[in-house]
Amino acid sequence: MSSTSLLIVEDEPKIARLMADYLQSHGYDVTTLGHGNQVLPWLETHTPALALLDIMLPGTDGLTLCREIRARWPSIAIIMVTAKVEEVDRLLGLELGADDYICKPFSPREVVARVKAVMRRSQAAVNDSPPTPPAPLTLNEAGWQAVAQGQDLGLTAVEFQLLKVMMQAPGRIFSREQLMDHMYRDNRIVSERTVDSHIKKLRKKITEALPEQEIIRSVYGVGYKYQPEG
Repeated sequence: MSSTSLLIVEDEPKIARLMADYLQSHGYDVTTLGHGNQVLPWLETHTPALALLDIMLPGTDGLTLCREIRARWPSIAIIMVTAKVEEVDRLLGLELGADDYICKPFSPREVVARVKAVMRRSQAAVNDSPPTPPAPLTLNEAGWQAVAQGQDLGLTAVEFQLLKVMMQAPGRIFSREQLMDHMYRDNRIVSERTVDSHIKKLRKKITEALPEQEIIRSVYGVGYKYQPEG
């Protein structure tokens, strides 16, 4: 990830170009996308430091993208851009994990100032963080392996995907419905008990390698989260 790389998701070409020109003139490396459905595939191979997301987009809307980005790429800072001024939209965007919001119409200088402020906060948070202890589990995505104490846990594809999703956002609670969306991309209809069954098997395999640690935790009535002890 480059500390100067930005993604602008805006379906109005003139606005996208205006924001991009101003940000590039301030030293940022900018990519623009005009359709919501382009964003997640692009992020599979690129990791910008910050994304500017318009709420009203063709295809996947900005709020949904905000939720997905925060779940799968938590290190990416997010600024929501909206023509809606209702407080509920602003709050909803922030509750989904956005770092800030900008209301249209705006001046390009405001965009640059907001981007700089969010980037400073993000960098400060990284610098102030204490050293991270070694993770009890590591993932080898190329080989679809989860390793603990040098031992391959022998996960199925679904178990690996479940663990990967939760590990990308430690401490975040995922509902069963959210986990099902990640488990089955073909939108098949499955019971929430299916998630419980996979989680049970995943926990058993983790416990066999790490008997003294609780890695996957249940939150009664809500769902599950990845939160190693310590």
